[in-house]
Amino acid sequence: MKVKELAEKLNLKVAAGEQGLDKEITGVYICDLLSWVMSHAQKGNVWITVQTNINVVAVAVLTEVSCIIIPENIEIDAKTIEKANTEGIAVLASSFNSYEIACGINNECKF
Repeated sequence: MKVKELAEKLNLKVAAGEQGLDKEITGVYICDLLSWVMSHAQKGNVWITVQTNINVVAVAVLTEVSCIIIPENIEIDAKTIEKANTEGIAVLASSFNSYEIACGINNECKF
């Protein structure tokens, strides 16, 4: 499944990086500790995190995740949005918590 399809199915708002919506999803990773994500996230993962600072974009580029999802309507820093647009990293937003998002992804994607 592509990021765009997942965003539509789960009613996720595209906050940044529309050019990254065609990336393929291969799994899900949920973590807020950036150093841990750098060593454990896999290429193509959807990354769910409450972190919204500009460093999440750098980690997303490094790990080659398919997108970042920010839960619970957390406000996303303007510099993060700007950097995600520059790097082509899709940043999606949801009113649901991380667990609810993961459950929704599990229902839509069979990895």
